[in-house]
Amino acid sequence: MTSHQPPGNLTEASLTILRCSWFDQNFSENYLLEPILDGLVESPAGSVAEPFGDADDIADVAVAALTDGRHAGQLYELTGPRLLTFADAVAEIGRAFGRSIRYVPVSPRECSAAQGVPDAVIALLGYLFTEVLDGRNAHVTDGVLRALGRAPRDFTDYAGWVAGSGGWQPAPAVVAR
Repeated sequence: MTSHQPPGNLTEASLTILRCSWFDQNFSENYLLEPILDGLVESPAGSVAEPFGDADDIADVAVAALTDGRHAGQLYELTGPRLLTFADAVAEIGRAFGRSIRYVPVSPRECSAAQGVPDAVIALLGYLFTEVLDGRNAHVTDGVLRALGRAPRDFTDYAGWVAGSGGWQPAPAVVAR
């Protein structure tokens, strides 16, 4: 078996490949949550636009691929329906959340230092924000539409849902007795 062949009895014709980049949920369930709550997002993303994808869309495509043989042999590039810069996304979250949130572009090292990131992670952040976020993903695709027969969820809808569900509300302070 060569390194490009699937293991066992799998063939390329039986596989379904899902590819995606940055997720909407990075802003509410991941490393950007704390900066969003603090009202200041410092990121080395610059002005490169990304087609932020919704993790729920990705999950829906994965379920379809696992339960319906018509997806075998397909490659689905999964994106949102439009391109946004990180500054655009932060501004949309601020509008949905009803408060001002600033976006400040910084270098990977400045971002890491500001967020207390260990030195070992700085190289990873540098890679993510300079090589992965280099413009190569600055296009939208029809993967969600081809797989599910519907458009992908827009970032504005995602931001409105999270804001409406209280997802960007600070956790209540714990009072010791």
